[in-house]
Amino acid sequence: MATFRDLLNAAKSEITEIDTATAAERIGAGAVVLDVREPDEYDQGALPDAIHIPRGHLEAQVEGRLLDKTKQVVVYCAGGVRSAFAAKTLQELGYADVLSVAGGFGKWKDEGRPWKTPVVLTADQRNRYQRHLLLPEVGVAGQAKLLGAKVLMLGAGGLGSPAALYLAAAGVGTIGIVDMDEVDASNLQRQILHNMDRIGDRKVDSAKKTIALLNPDVNVVTYDTRLDASNIMDIIAGYDVIVDGADNFPSRYLLNDASVKLGIPVVHGSIFRFEGMVSVFHPTEGPTYRDMVPEPPPAELAPSCAEAGVLGVLPGIIGSIQALETIKVILGLGDALIGRILAVDTTEMTFRTFKLQADPSNPVTYANRDKILIQDLEGLCAPGLAH
Repeated sequence: MATFRDLLNAAKSEITEIDTATAAERIGAGAVVLDVREPDEYDQGALPDAIHIPRGHLEAQVEGRLLDKTKQVVVYCAGGVRSAFAAKTLQELGYADVLSVAGGFGKWKDEGRPWKTPVVLTADQRNRYQRHLLLPEVGVAGQAKLLGAKVLMLGAGGLGSPAALYLAAAGVGTIGIVDMDEVDASNLQRQILHNMDRIGDRKVDSAKKTIALLNPDVNVVTYDTRLDASNIMDIIAGYDVIVDGADNFPSRYLLNDASVKLGIPVVHGSIFRFEGMVSVFHPTEGPTYRDMVPEPPPAELAPSCAEAGVLGVLPGIIGSIQALETIKVILGLGDALIGRILAVDTTEMTFRTFKLQADPSNPVTYANRDKILIQDLEGLCAPGLAH
């Protein structure tokens, strides 16, 4: 009958073992790092960017976490025993290039190689964000990014309502809300942050109550004020992403210029009757709002939703897409709508994407940020953030 030592020697005879120096080289060249220790060991310290799957869960979870079986995988445990068995298992599952680190994390740490204490979620957070944690593209590290992120909502109306709800549900740690309006019965057809009991309340207060009931992890910062040139720089500074739910041109141009000056990406959304659009204006990576609309149109050619109407569910669609794009920007996930405009027509149920190019004559750019003047554009249309 085989002993444990026999099984270990057999496993090592079928895999490739490397020392910590070689492991560091392979990781530096882009190999995936897999930690197969127990959760309490991992929580005390791990290699940077390591994917953690305890050895006992490897067979059940690895194919959902390591999708590319052709990519080189460097596996480690505490001393090199569990990683040897794990490497053999990975080879049996079809992973083509698997390496086990002799000496494991203990030797790696003793040699002074880089490691870090991983972000640890509470039991309640692991339960709340369980579906995020199952996504290899998010996981614990991505959820930690969301919890540490700060997003500013420009408006708590039609677009801001679904966007704020989904960002709060996703665990964005700080959500700022700018709105100077109060809840009206006419808002409730589309502004789902509010309800009948809140009619007459300040919208920022109503929004904060709703979000607090949805997710206690979220810190809601309220700004019950009209955004203008005197306060916008102080308000938006320090936020990672701004969700634009404004319904007027003065606010959009003001936001554009301030966000470009500070290098803050803006997830823009707009709606009209049955149509909507979304784009991501990232000052350091692509075109901005002034590249799309160089000059504001006359007020008579830009009716608000209060004048033209809007289908109540439309802001739910557009605001949800804004929330999705915001999460993608925070996590660096997928292909955000930078340099692209997504146009939605709900009467035909069509989604079309158009390319947006930077306007070479546009002076309001991040490279030119020191010369940008923050000033209000008056006389175009009445200010408001309702949608």
